[in-house]
Amino acid sequence: MRVSTASSRPGDNRMYELEVQNLIGKGVRRGVSVWQVSHRQLNASLRRINQLGGRLVRITPAQGHHEAPAAAPSDTPVATPATPAAAAKPRAAKAHADVPVNLYKPKDPFVATVVGNYSLLGEGAIGRVNHISFDLSGGNLHYVEGQSIGVIPDGEDAKGKPHKLRLYSIASTRHGDNLEGSSISLCVRQLEYKNEAGEQIYGVCSSFLCDIEPGTKVKLTGPVGKEMLLPPDEDANVIMLATGTGIAPMRAYLRRMFDGGERAQNPEYQFRGKAWLFMGSPTSANLLYENDLNSYLEEYPEHFRYTKAISREQKNPSGGRMYIQDRVTEHADEIFALIADPKTHVYICGLRGMEPGIDEAMTAAAAKCDQNWTELRQALKKAERWHVETY
Repeated sequence: MRVSTASSRPGDNRMYELEVQNLIGKGVRRGVSVWQVSHRQLNASLRRINQLGGRLVRITPAQGHHEAPAAAPSDTPVATPATPAAAAKPRAAKAHADVPVNLYKPKDPFVATVVGNYSLLGEGAIGRVNHISFDLSGGNLHYVEGQSIGVIPDGEDAKGKPHKLRLYSIASTRHGDNLEGSSISLCVRQLEYKNEAGEQIYGVCSSFLCDIEPGTKVKLTGPVGKEMLLPPDEDANVIMLATGTGIAPMRAYLRRMFDGGERAQNPEYQFRGKAWLFMGSPTSANLLYENDLNSYLEEYPEHFRYTKAISREQKNPSGGRMYIQDRVTEHADEIFALIADPKTHVYICGLRGMEPGIDEAMTAAAAKCDQNWTELRQALKKAERWHVETY
């Protein structure tokens, strides 16, 4: 991990506690060591830990005010997220054991009623994206944040068979937008493209949903998925990278964390960690749920951070379009510092094409501190802290 000291100034007395395992000292490996180092010493510590073979358990700001030592001890551990950060299993494991899955199947779907359907886009936006809500009263269809739901559109395909279901990430918390636990919401972009003959083609299910009227009955299946579940730890750190309708699960997480009604009615979960959303969009008019996100920023500035990559309006350092991977590169030091904390989870949702760019950015950032990003990513996946849902 590389921790930037570019903003350090003479007299900067910020201190960090580094908890490290397996340091080599006088020919033997120690158990757990805790050291306090100054902000300006972190980069030097990075190099030192590789020499000593230590494993970082966690890095946290030191409590109180500490005078920075004149020099780092010869066996001072280094803040590195490689194996140590990924080693800790999430506290979410037990809580996730009872996640509902496949309560309703294609042969016996739940019939929900549409209660709302409105556009999420601003004037001049590209395409069509709607927020659609369904009433779940009268059944047992329930879910948790990060799951997906199946939709079976009305009608038949060219062969006279019923249309196949399509999966959509759920955009509401387990309590629904109405906070009564009896609704579910989706964020749907109408699929459109030209075929080889140049004909304009529209997605069957996405068009069905974007055109649907309140009061319409819709067949739903599921819920499914455990890959994107939000950790129940109220002190967790959550880094979210999304493009387009990939914002759906992130919207559910953020409502769970910061929505006033959610927090008031559900005191069992009061988020106290750090939430950082990276959002990719072609234009400002295509940014989704902006009013909600801006209200969270205003009310919880110490806990929520929002970074945008608007490709057709912003330029990256090379003068090209600003994409989400450019923002990852820009903030790589801070991302790596957060990943070093075993309470940090990373979520990626959106078009599959975003993954190579993010990997490239993380590979470059890891190389700066002699880390292998492929190995680190695998370790994070093994520790259930790296969550990806792309399509």
